[in-house]
Amino acid sequence: VLERFYNVAKKYEADVIVRVTGDCPLVDPKIVDSLIEKFISNNVNYASNINPPTFPDGLDVEVIAFSSLKKAYMKSKDKFDLEHVTPFIRRNEKKQFNLFYKEDLSGIRWTLDESKDLKVIEKIFNNFHPNIYFDWEDALIFHHSDGFIAENENIIRNQGLIMKKGPKLYKRAKEIIPGGNMLLSKRPEMFLPEIWPSYFSKAKGCKVWDMDGTEYVDMSIMGIGTNILGYGHEEVDKAVDEVIKKGNMSTLNCPEEVYLAERLIEINPWSDMVRLARTGGEANAIAIRIARAASRKDNVAICGYHGWHDWYLAANIQSKDGLNEHLLSGLETNGVPKSLEGTVFPFKYNDYEELEKIVDAHDIGVIKMEVIRNKGPENNFLEKVRELSSKKGIVLIFDECTSGFRESFGGIHKNFNIDPDIAMFGKALGNGYGVTSIVGRKEVMEAAQNSFMSSTFWTERIGPAAAIKTLEIMEDIKSWEYISKTGKYIKDEWQKLFSRYNLDINISGISALPSFTFKSKSHQAYKTFITQEMLKKNFIAANTIYVCINHTKDLVDNYMSELDPLLKVIEECENGKDINDLLDGPISHDGFARLN
Repeated sequence: VLERFYNVAKKYEADVIVRVTGDCPLVDPKIVDSLIEKFISNNVNYASNINPPTFPDGLDVEVIAFSSLKKAYMKSKDKFDLEHVTPFIRRNEKKQFNLFYKEDLSGIRWTLDESKDLKVIEKIFNNFHPNIYFDWEDALIFHHSDGFIAENENIIRNQGLIMKKGPKLYKRAKEIIPGGNMLLSKRPEMFLPEIWPSYFSKAKGCKVWDMDGTEYVDMSIMGIGTNILGYGHEEVDKAVDEVIKKGNMSTLNCPEEVYLAERLIEINPWSDMVRLARTGGEANAIAIRIARAASRKDNVAICGYHGWHDWYLAANIQSKDGLNEHLLSGLETNGVPKSLEGTVFPFKYNDYEELEKIVDAHDIGVIKMEVIRNKGPENNFLEKVRELSSKKGIVLIFDECTSGFRESFGGIHKNFNIDPDIAMFGKALGNGYGVTSIVGRKEVMEAAQNSFMSSTFWTERIGPAAAIKTLEIMEDIKSWEYISKTGKYIKDEWQKLFSRYNLDINISGISALPSFTFKSKSHQAYKTFITQEMLKKNFIAANTIYVCINHTKDLVDNYMSELDPLLKVIEECENGKDINDLLDGPISHDGFARLN
């Protein structure tokens, strides 16, 4: 923007530039005239009423000598200065004048950036209509009148000036997208409300660049577990590029869906048939439809997080805390048909007796569960579940959307020698490209023919092509061994660090997906503080890490070194210091709770 100002001023041979911005519709000509007079009479190169501001925000006027503008253009290097035109001048111009009002009104907001601003400005114009010649002091009297409500009073002056591109875009998103984005786990409120970069411009390996071009190391959720091989893996991307050039969709089917199905059956020799989809939620819904059709029973026992569809959220119709230990506490079920009440029954991981009681009491036809939650099975739990399912004719489904390919080449169930009737794989299957799979025994999967499951984009070519190449690379480099070893190292280093500062924590999750939780009522505030300070050190980090092959020991060690001094501060907070005094914004929201 500075360059545009300079070039226009130069083209039209301007000696002096008067700057009035389009987001200030209430700018008063009297203020403009006064500043021009002061600029001339004081023989300065820059005059304004904003350095510092005492007039309401939205009455901003600047008068700039061309010589000063040229100097700013020639010497400005910082992106902020290049975008915002006059900050360099305000900091460096010795000959400048500022117009003060008799009292400080800088907290009043009449500028136009957000929908709340428009409401305030509309009130002012409507009050004086049809008179368009009211001045700013008339507007001030109205602003202070009884009954006037300023909906925008909580917006910080020049917030848009200091706010980065990501948070700015997220503010726009919340106006037009319910919830602000498409995935709860990626909402900025889950990390750093009002500060989080929010959007990426590019990603490679385990590094992410935000919309301002700032580079970060992702020591967090890595696309929510989608990229074991790292972001933008060249071989996977090349395989995708090739099918894009040949064509992604047609009236005919893509052969890759057959090749991928064959590969998945080869990896899971207990299985005979495969269905493909694009998301984990879809895969879960498909698996339930098939299993219910095969068992000819409606009722399902669940243990874990299994997506957003009606069949799953029905667990919370009868009791609002039904999914507290599996997903989120207090989850509302608005929009889920009440007729589904009494069809889904949660049970706790490792509580076999609870599962037995549910099966006996509710004529269960399907058991769906994650193979491992925060900790592994105890007292032959998985063996007992398999035996119960076989004995009662129940279809056993293992949801491996998260755990798949992280601790074995395939499902984590392979490590326990327990085979399900159906398993789902997603997230990491396409290394960032949308593809999920439902793998199962023939006698169960054929029930799909007696129901209806069909969707146009389950036939697209990119996902299967990416998955085929991803599986090839994973098997070749034994990626699950590397990420599990790295994850175990992270857990061990966490334990050493937190112990050094006498901080009591729970370390949980499978090795390739380590997580920690403070045993403190201030856990959420501490997590927010860590995220805030690590972001300043160019790390995307909270309390969970989805490990990828690009997380080298050197990167992990660097991450630990930056985390170390933050834990010293948290130790001080445990001993009386107020953590809230150290936060630059609100505390992050609670996210998914993977509890046993």
